[in-house]
Amino acid sequence: MKMLLRVRKSDINGTIAVPGSKSHTIRAVFLGSLAKGVSEVIKPLHSEDAHSAINVCRMFGSKIEVQDDKLVIDGSGGFARIPDDVVNVGNSGTTLRIGMMAAGLVDGCSVFTGDAQIRSRPLGSLIRAMNNLGAEVFSTRGNDSAPVVVKGRLKGGKTELDAVTSQYLSSVLITSPLLEKDTEVIVTRLNEVPYVEMTLWWLDKLGIQYENWDFRHFYIKGRQSYKPFKETIPGDFSSATFFMVLAAITGGEILVQNLDITDKQGDKAVIDYLSAMGARVTMENGAVRIKGGNLKGIEIDMNATPDALPAMAVAGCFAEGETRLVNVPQARIKETDRIRVMYEELTKMGADIEELEDGLVIRRSDLKGCRLNGHFDHRIVMALAVAGLNASGETVIDTAEAINVTFPDFVQLVQKCGGDIELL
Repeated sequence: MKMLLRVRKSDINGTIAVPGSKSHTIRAVFLGSLAKGVSEVIKPLHSEDAHSAINVCRMFGSKIEVQDDKLVIDGSGGFARIPDDVVNVGNSGTTLRIGMMAAGLVDGCSVFTGDAQIRSRPLGSLIRAMNNLGAEVFSTRGNDSAPVVVKGRLKGGKTELDAVTSQYLSSVLITSPLLEKDTEVIVTRLNEVPYVEMTLWWLDKLGIQYENWDFRHFYIKGRQSYKPFKETIPGDFSSATFFMVLAAITGGEILVQNLDITDKQGDKAVIDYLSAMGARVTMENGAVRIKGGNLKGIEIDMNATPDALPAMAVAGCFAEGETRLVNVPQARIKETDRIRVMYEELTKMGADIEELEDGLVIRRSDLKGCRLNGHFDHRIVMALAVAGLNASGETVIDTAEAINVTFPDFVQLVQKCGGDIELL
């Protein structure tokens, strides 16, 4: 259903609890499916992306029971069968990349596709790596994007990998322990290191043997197995980012609960970004309190935190001087080209903004509400909503249904903080 967000400037204060981490939830779904036995995933994220991962794993033979506060996963020690139909990952790039590698465990052919955004996202380096490790993988259109055919079985061996997105490396690391031979990966480039650290946290938790030489060279022992587990999913710092920025730019105060500051999620760095810009940040037990102040522009290397770029671009509009978001070229190959899209949409609102090859330069601006295009990108829609909550006049954002990909409760939680926001 096509939906709009209507937003007006608001006084913001409140307490919210963010939902579980999307990245942790999807990893847990796959690892529980690849384990032999019953695993429990407590407080998972319930969203379209998370349910895409569940549906994919079910198609390969996993039994997954979805309950309000947990997932119960009965895995068979590896993907057990060829799906009866084409595997549609919806809008989930993480599900596509991890699912492709896991499909290589099965003797036979699987076909992966997704929505229009997924079918434009790159897979080339992962395809080549999988072919080097014994599978037969190709793009049906010959353009290194989905639809893609995966024919197993993967065997292991040695490959190079250009991890322009960390999802390529995470997918190889998750599946390689189950291959018949050891696997050696030479990483020629790696963006978004914290997401790989998250994957390694799971491997360590489940007793997997591997060697890591400074994230440039990995050796994973083959013929291992995953044991079932019971784990609680921490809150999502990527979702929390929108509320932390909202508090910072409006001068309000928001207590964001359900956050584990010791977790490996890269977007917890947003706390440091906003603090450096002048927001008042205090850490409480399992929560972060953000109070807005007189923000000043700074330069931020965002290579590890590309998902935070849309929201931080909005923050830059309300900071004195110049804010530079740099070294994040992979933001162009997310659900949308987020660098270009944020430049276009904030320009409509009157922002003084400049597009770089690898980021954005933003100067303090008086934003004015207007009609905006959310580009069917959940993070773009939410970032523009945050901008509209501190802009003059009324802001209307289309493709608002994209919020359901990661944060279905976003609108209700903004309203809880006093935000004048309505889903139409």
